[in-house]
Amino acid sequence: MRWLIDGMNVIGTRAEDEWWRDRHAAMVKLVHLLERWVATSGEDVTVVFEQPPSPRITSTVIEVAHAPRPRRDSADDEIMRRLHAAADPARVRVVTSDHWLADRVHAAGATVQAARSFREALEDR
Repeated sequence: MRWLIDGMNVIGTRAEDEWWRDRHAAMVKLVHLLERWVATSGEDVTVVFEQPPSPRITSTVIEVAHAPRPRRDSADDEIMRRLHAAADPARVRVVTSDHWLADRVHAAGATVQAARSFREALEDR
């Protein structure tokens, strides 16, 4: 299974983290959670953000990606671009809380997991 993660949607599920005070730290935390998950699951994971993290976040375990131009919903568009480029969209799962994106993902033949349930599963590991 290939996973495309709407990064800020997953981060936004935890208001108690007050992620808006330090977006970069929240992004780093998500990348670390994803790395731990992939280390045990072996899944193919790409997390997509609206804009490049500054300072840059790198990983040797997952792909940290961003939209070509930062703007509202640009991560959604980048996720769809990657989904349309997939050899077999049925083997892709998108994690998002965006209903409009979820509808587009289903129409392309992929599956969706809600951001909140995905985040809870990550933290339970």
